[in-house]
Amino acid sequence: MKIKSLLAILWIVTLLVAMAWVGKEGYRAAVAYEQSAYELSRMLQAEEVAQSRLSDLASVLTLGLVKNEHRQKVARALQEKERLRTLARRWAIWFAVLTALVLLSGLLLPLRHYTALLSLAALIALINGLITPILMVEVHKEVEYLGDVVLSFESKGILGSVSKLIEQGNLPVATVIVIFSIALPVLKTLSLLFVSLFEYRPFAARVVRLFKHLGRWSMLDVFVVALLVVYLGSGNSDVSRSEIEIGIYFFALYVFLSMAASLAADRMLDRVKS
Repeated sequence: MKIKSLLAILWIVTLLVAMAWVGKEGYRAAVAYEQSAYELSRMLQAEEVAQSRLSDLASVLTLGLVKNEHRQKVARALQEKERLRTLARRWAIWFAVLTALVLLSGLLLPLRHYTALLSLAALIALINGLITPILMVEVHKEVEYLGDVVLSFESKGILGSVSKLIEQGNLPVATVIVIFSIALPVLKTLSLLFVSLFEYRPFAARVVRLFKHLGRWSMLDVFVVALLVVYLGSGNSDVSRSEIEIGIYFFALYVFLSMAASLAADRMLDRVKS
């Protein structure tokens, strides 16, 4: 019995460490991709594109003696951007694979261990979902003689969006996001972990009632994040191009893990009552 318990703990620790490491690498890759996209957007702004057009003209007049270095830099930046985007998505796929292993662990682990694993895995996914960029927005405009130029660039995550909304004076929107996308998910996940650790303690009954109450709001965090993505992706300029980043995938995986943890905790509490 002790060997089985030790193996279960070893499996749990291995999965959680792997998730934390893959999440960290995914975050680093997402930030590098964000920086690469920002540098490329700077190269495609009106002033830079105008200088590139002049370089093209100079190259024609000098029969190719003057090279357009700007065009070469843009090509290299595009290549680097695609490389980093592929890398970030690869880490997100590995995180999804680990999430699947966590969900399948219910076939091997005792219910209490399984609930604790799901709760901790959900917390790791939530942290990564909060700090990793979720949406990239570029505003473009077709300018005569220059073509398509970038007017502005912004990459946003949930925490960064809250700070920006506060700076802009949108305190009600920021408050809603903090409550339903940060505070409530964290509290819900920690309550599930608490129940899995102290299921037989007398004071766990209060946490059980809190857990049941939080269950009524289980999908509001998803709804608020969906609204946030729509809000961030909208723009008043000529053309707004939005791209989903891997932070939204981390948050989506948190939702699956949180729902599984809720179901496991329900089963565990029913067993304790009986």
